[in-house]
Amino acid sequence: MNAKKNALGRGLGALMSDADTFKTSAVPEIFVSQIEINPFQPRTEFDKESLDELCDSIRQHGIIQPITIRKIDDDKYQIISGERRLRASKIIGLETIPAYIRQANDEEMLEMALVENIQREDLDPIEVSISYQRLIDECNLTQERLSERIGKNRSTIANFLRLLKLPPEIQLGLRQKKISVGHARALINIDDEETQRMIYHQILRYDFSVRKVEDVVRELSLEEKPVPKSVKQYQRTKELKNIKKQISRNLSCKVDVKKTIDGVGKIVLYFENEEEFVQLIKTLSNS
Repeated sequence: MNAKKNALGRGLGALMSDADTFKTSAVPEIFVSQIEINPFQPRTEFDKESLDELCDSIRQHGIIQPITIRKIDDDKYQIISGERRLRASKIIGLETIPAYIRQANDEEMLEMALVENIQREDLDPIEVSISYQRLIDECNLTQERLSERIGKNRSTIANFLRLLKLPPEIQLGLRQKKISVGHARALINIDDEETQRMIYHQILRYDFSVRKVEDVVRELSLEEKPVPKSVKQYQRTKELKNIKKQISRNLSCKVDVKKTIDGVGKIVLYFENEEEFVQLIKTLSNS
């Protein structure tokens, strides 16, 4: 059992080597038109430049590594791994492609596709996170069990899964490389989505480093709870308290003001019912 677990952690090749689970035929040439895309594919985007490079390579050297497929009908197959090779073959007009044919049910298909993609370095962090979550949800795995099957530390898996708790806008920014994983992990430590988005836009506008974001998050967090005097933090000045009281008096509502020493912060206005909300909007509009 332990040997099987260790094999799973080494990638798709080891995952498929279990003869008790998967049966392999020879390596035939399969018509490209007979092969369907994998519905379990975790990758959602394929880089055009790298795909063009693969096309050039296939033109010169052919398909060096066969793709892997499963049979779903008499003349229909579904790809398990090697979708980039299949796409490139279609682009350059190949009629057939060498392919390993394996027997796999939907759950095995999903697991093989996800594990194969997780081992690659060019998946963006959100694609990796989604792959981990799908393995947990659809293959009924715990984080501990998943850690054993893919050869990753449990803490690594947990950190990736936490990225899925970020607002969609920030997840998209991470996928588009507008921010780094370090930025995202710092933002996770903030409970309020509005504050997360506010700091996210500050990162984009002022090109904050990860250390800078960590400092901002730390200072905002320190305002929420008492800390020893020895800890350096932003102290609410008498002037800031007076401003808060003045805003509260002018708007007739409870006000909260948070601000770091670098000028990052927010003003929160509270209302308890629809009537107070309408009155607050009217006051702000008149102002």
